[in-house]
Amino acid sequence: MTGEVQKKWVYPSEVNEEVVVQLSKAINVNQFLSRLLVQRGIHEYEQSKQFFRPTLDQLHDPFLMKDMDKAVERLNDALFKKEKVLIYGDYDVDGTTSVALLYQFLRDHNHDTVSYYVPDRYDEGYGISQRGIEWAVEHGFSLIIALDCGIKAYKNASLAKDQGIDLIICDHHLPGDTLPDAYAILDPKRRDCTYPFDGLSGCGVGFKLLQAFCVQNTIDQNDLYKYLDLVAVSIASDLVNIVDENRILCYYGLRKLTKEPSIGLKALKETSGLKNKEVDVQSVVFGIGPRINAAGRIDHAHSAVRLLVSENDLEAKALAGQINKNNNRRKDYDQEITKQALDSIEKLSLETDKKSTVLFDKDWHKGVIGIVASRCIEKYYRPTIIMTESNGSATGSARSISGFDIYEAIASCSELLDQYGGHQFAAGLTLSMDNIEAFEKKFEEVVSQTITEDSLTPKLHIDIEVPLSKVDFKFFNVLNQMGPFGPGNLEPVFSSSNLVMVGKPRVMKEKHLKFYVREVDSKRTFEVLGFNQAHHHDTLIQVENFCLAYHLQYTTYMGDKALQLNIKDISFE
Repeated sequence: MTGEVQKKWVYPSEVNEEVVVQLSKAINVNQFLSRLLVQRGIHEYEQSKQFFRPTLDQLHDPFLMKDMDKAVERLNDALFKKEKVLIYGDYDVDGTTSVALLYQFLRDHNHDTVSYYVPDRYDEGYGISQRGIEWAVEHGFSLIIALDCGIKAYKNASLAKDQGIDLIICDHHLPGDTLPDAYAILDPKRRDCTYPFDGLSGCGVGFKLLQAFCVQNTIDQNDLYKYLDLVAVSIASDLVNIVDENRILCYYGLRKLTKEPSIGLKALKETSGLKNKEVDVQSVVFGIGPRINAAGRIDHAHSAVRLLVSENDLEAKALAGQINKNNNRRKDYDQEITKQALDSIEKLSLETDKKSTVLFDKDWHKGVIGIVASRCIEKYYRPTIIMTESNGSATGSARSISGFDIYEAIASCSELLDQYGGHQFAAGLTLSMDNIEAFEKKFEEVVSQTITEDSLTPKLHIDIEVPLSKVDFKFFNVLNQMGPFGPGNLEPVFSSSNLVMVGKPRVMKEKHLKFYVREVDSKRTFEVLGFNQAHHHDTLIQVENFCLAYHLQYTTYMGDKALQLNIKDISFE
């Protein structure tokens, strides 16, 4: 299984052509674009109007969320009585932006008894920690608001209550069969919660708490909307579906992040190479998000919150610089460990055709093993677990492929594990060092028995086939307004066929491709850029014509704009 895995191109099922034609006329776009909209559930003018022009008044009433009235009442009471309130959040992007959002908003409204706490990724682990509760007791806090965590914190929720601390949980993860013993629990995924949208990020749930707080205290909602850049960063980085409220919050948050970001995010934009650039979901996912995450992976996430709540340009630049250094260290670990892991897989693959990958090395950095697992899947498309040593045990991060539930596979090996958790696509596990070999064998057996050959073939989902003659700037401008793109509203992948190359392809940095194409019966050319597509070079120069699957983008050179095809794959069939 070495080399590049051939993708299977999958086209969507047919849609009602009459609806496509009617929508095309109603909103004055060509039928290729209206078909895209119909595929996404948009069938009529009013739906398309809301889709292309989302407004903040479309946000749901926050008091529809179970326990919201209790949570707001308790927060109001604490602030009125000058109680010490602790904002507690997870160490990843969603958690740190949540903490920054609540802390900044309350601080900016003259509530100076509010502090924040972020657990250490390695010493305390995920969620509400015992050490965090003990710290709150020691420093006299009587209310904790936990963000992006807590929905399964049974033991430590009870500990907080026993110590006289009220706990408000703001989470978006799936609850267990029972709920923790907390004062109030805001989680739209609660079975007894009838809130209209259950796909919020953790920061999104925190935003709804503040929205309700504003309503209750007659605070202008615009005072809250100025923090939407933080909410957008959480939505993009946590890979929640960009639909319903998430799309509205992300739409306005990205606009703020582009035009007038907070001091901390402005500094992060600069270190990410995004200064004076329009920020989209992809910019956050690959530029801003990894840097915030690196704070907790390499050092302590406390520095990320300090940056996000900073009110001083010089301080923000210094903190962003340090976080950027941590990110560079993270990338170095990532590259080095990925190379070692891929070398190991290649050696193993020479001996056997395995359906899974399980690798262990005691010296690998715990903070990047999940990233490494994803990298391995890019080349060896199969369920993958990367493990290292931590506190005398083996700890691992698992990543799956489309159509295979890796959590269930790990659960089938539970007798060999000390701890495990996660979901269909990603999971974590801890086990005794003595059980590594037995686990690897059992996991391979489970995967081999349950995975299908079709699942082991990566799929490329094509939205629509379109002739290049129909692709122009008007087409692109309408397409661009369909964003923000992300899960639930993915950037469309187009395919075009019967293409010929103009000139010769160039290989850049040994792994990227650049060339020009035109349709067989046309003289109009398009620039084509293919990241990590250099393996197609030799075939390209031998064939007469081919098909491209691509994202449509534009490029600017010397002030001139041109459309560009960013290829996802090439088919020679």
